[in-house]
Amino acid sequence: MPSQAVLKDQTTNSLIRRSSCFDEPSILTDIYDESVNLAIWQRDLCNEIKADVTRFINTASHLDRSAFIRMQHIEDDLRDELKYTTLGNAFISNASEVIDMFCTLFDLDQVGFRIRLLDSPMCPRFHIDRVPCRLVTTFCGQGTQWLSGNHIDRSKLGHGSKGLDDSESGLYISNANIKNMTTGDVALLKGSAWIGNEETAVVHRSPPYREGEKRLLLTLDFLS
Repeated sequence: MPSQAVLKDQTTNSLIRRSSCFDEPSILTDIYDESVNLAIWQRDLCNEIKADVTRFINTASHLDRSAFIRMQHIEDDLRDELKYTTLGNAFISNASEVIDMFCTLFDLDQVGFRIRLLDSPMCPRFHIDRVPCRLVTTFCGQGTQWLSGNHIDRSKLGHGSKGLDDSESGLYISNANIKNMTTGDVALLKGSAWIGNEETAVVHRSPPYREGEKRLLLTLDFLS
């Protein structure tokens, strides 16, 4: 059965949002549940995709591509955006399937696509996204971290931290509140622009840097 986070914040004793995780893609539909602000499809990448990504990682020094991907032309648009990379058929086919799922789930004609090769944390501080919903998946390297619903003092986000590290600001109680996605996981993160979720968006960050590590991160967004 899908795992579920605790529903009560023991600090405020108020109803909070929960995460929903399972090893089938159907779990992503849980994002429409009002109580869910994070849905994770826990998946293992096949050997062909891993080999494709490894070849790219070993030869590339930089990648940061943003584009509009059309629902009716997903693979064509994706191939056009990645034509100057060594990412091959296995990766493109899998990424196309993920984009198709996102478009279908939210009935979108096109999406905002971004893929980045990272060798340092992109967003090292805990934060929320001011979007309706963002898809995040890591094809290589550590996955995104998020805070479980308990013991989050959202007043400590951003300027409220007063320059202190996340662990020092009082944002969360202990490292036990930090949860980790793994390589291959496909996650939907409900942001503050989702109606009814203005005060309960997922609090998340890039994972801590590991010496020599590269991450290949793909994100999808609604278009304004």
